[in-house]
Amino acid sequence: MKKFFKYYAICWAIALAVFNVIVFIVAGNTVGLKNVGTSFWIAYAFITLVFIGNLGCSFTFFKEENRNKTFLKLSVMHYAFGALVASLIVGAIAMAVPAIPYWVGISVDVLILAFYAIAIVKAVAAADIINTVEHKVKEKTAYIRMLTVDAESLISRAKSDETKALAKKVYEAVRYSDPMSSPQLNDIETQIKNEFIAFSDAIKNDDVDLAATSSEELINLVNDRNSKCKALKK
Repeated sequence: MKKFFKYYAICWAIALAVFNVIVFIVAGNTVGLKNVGTSFWIAYAFITLVFIGNLGCSFTFFKEENRNKTFLKLSVMHYAFGALVASLIVGAIAMAVPAIPYWVGISVDVLILAFYAIAIVKAVAAADIINTVEHKVKEKTAYIRMLTVDAESLISRAKSDETKALAKKVYEAVRYSDPMSSPQLNDIETQIKNEFIAFSDAIKNDDVDLAATSSEELINLVNDRNSKCKALKK
């Protein structure tokens, strides 16, 4: 998105240049630059500040790289170019047409900038909310994700076909269990953790009987956890 800002800055510079050309050519060929009043220069300064404000808002928003913001930036891009073009048209017309009071052009351009700024704030807020939700989901699924990794790793450590089959059975049970966790599941998750340690020792020691007993208990605990997860969601 930093590349986008570079291209946007080029368009911004062109728009500002066009605005200046239109304003000074029209003013120079109508009333003459020497005859323009203070209100002309005040309006020119305010509308130029709107252009600068537009560039500042765009730079602030598009300089930050964020996976969630990348999607939202695609929609803000339309607002960015729309606000720039609208500011150019309104500002140029207001400054070039004597019949239109300068304050009208200033007011409309300020409203355009405000609309664009609000669009940016909404996009930032949406991205922050998405990031917060994703962070919470990662925290709540960390237990099962790590247990799944450990169970899969245990398969390769099995020394016989019997223990390998038991390790795969436990891995499948863990892999397809409910990934979400909660404080209410702390007790049973502690039991699963302790039983998994015992199961791991049995697999590493190639103790088929102990591994079979432990795997059965471990799978029962995983199933009990799934039932509790289901009950908590009701």
